[in-house]
Amino acid sequence: MLKTFSIGGIHPEENKFSANQPILIADVPAKAVILLGQHIGAPAKPVVAKGDMVKVGTKIAEPNGFVSASIHSSVSGKVTKIDSIVDASGYAKPAIFIDVEGDEWEESIDRSRDLVKECDLSPEEIIRKIADAGIVGLGGACFPTHVKLSPPPGSKADCVIINAVECEPYLTADHQLMLEHAEEILVGVTLLMKAVKVEKAFIGIENNKPDAIELMTRVASQYAGIEVVPLKVQYPQGGEKQLIDAVINRQVPSGALPIATGAVVQNVGTAYAVYEAVQKNKPLFERVITVTGKSVTKPSNFMARIGTPMSQLIDAAGGLPADTGKIIGGGPMMGKALVNTAVPTTKGSSGILIMNEKEAKRGETQNCIRCGKCVAICPMGLEPYLLGALSENSEWERMETERIMDCIECGSCQFTCPAYRPLLDFCRLGKGKVGAMIRARQAKK
Repeated sequence: MLKTFSIGGIHPEENKFSANQPILIADVPAKAVILLGQHIGAPAKPVVAKGDMVKVGTKIAEPNGFVSASIHSSVSGKVTKIDSIVDASGYAKPAIFIDVEGDEWEESIDRSRDLVKECDLSPEEIIRKIADAGIVGLGGACFPTHVKLSPPPGSKADCVIINAVECEPYLTADHQLMLEHAEEILVGVTLLMKAVKVEKAFIGIENNKPDAIELMTRVASQYAGIEVVPLKVQYPQGGEKQLIDAVINRQVPSGALPIATGAVVQNVGTAYAVYEAVQKNKPLFERVITVTGKSVTKPSNFMARIGTPMSQLIDAAGGLPADTGKIIGGGPMMGKALVNTAVPTTKGSSGILIMNEKEAKRGETQNCIRCGKCVAICPMGLEPYLLGALSENSEWERMETERIMDCIECGSCQFTCPAYRPLLDFCRLGKGKVGAMIRARQAKK
């Protein structure tokens, strides 16, 4: 019997239209806009100024705190300004603007396709190279990887879990990455194991990707201590806490970090980026992005430079369909609608979903009918109908008591609600308010 997590979950229509589409190299943009806040934590601090010339791979911003990450240029050319631009969230954020001239790379980057397996670096040296390369979690949360690989005092890992689930409907970037770069990913996994000093790693893959399971299992057999774990298709299995539960049957306590279970979880794309950083001296300045939708002419997977306008990738996939109703950054469950298509791609850009008018239209909100569906499917064991009502009435203290900070914002509750209640919207609002309250309380101590 296939493994899965123990509480809740749903199975939306998968719509993996871009599955088995080869990774295409996206054109280098004429102008790149590289955001300074592409990770959880403090935005990076620029180390370049207007007029500076940069190459592909040049560090253009450094971490501005412990939880922060370096940022590198994805293009070569001239820095024209450091200004703000509206990002995928709809808010103006600081960014570095570069006019592209040619495609000159830093000489330190190994651009050969040769597989490099051996690594004689110490765990600390591996983590330092990962930090220098600006690697963050590529599953969407964008937590700086070097921080995750440095557990707090008193915490110790006993395994690494690789998230190759890709449970969001429509998205296929991780799936195709496994099919084309299995060896590099496995080397990346061994580097992560060495970095956190463990002998065991698990790669969780949902069983709607049998070709990836077969290939990764075959390649993993050549690497000691790495096991591929086929999983039942169940959203949101890609959530860190749900994946730990599914793979090793351990539950993260409320309010605790995943390391409390002894597991360090990394996305499969992050494992590939770690390989490139440690073995090829290549910073994180490009990633695979799925562009898809029911009306999209050419659903595709692109290897795109960070800072490429999303409009360029949409055009490469056949352009905006006539019946476009909404454009989502990410997948339909956890992604957010874009304010415009000039939004630049970031390290966290896993996909661009173009929804048709019928799909994009929300049902008319009605009163809660107390059916309990949202409670039954919540993977965190919360009561979304109650959290939604509390948020609607600004009862933030009560929301904290009802564990709103445990919400992973997966959207399962809103997806299943027959009354079309905007439960995810209310939970996101409340989580933001309660989080601010907690930070203010801690600041006074």
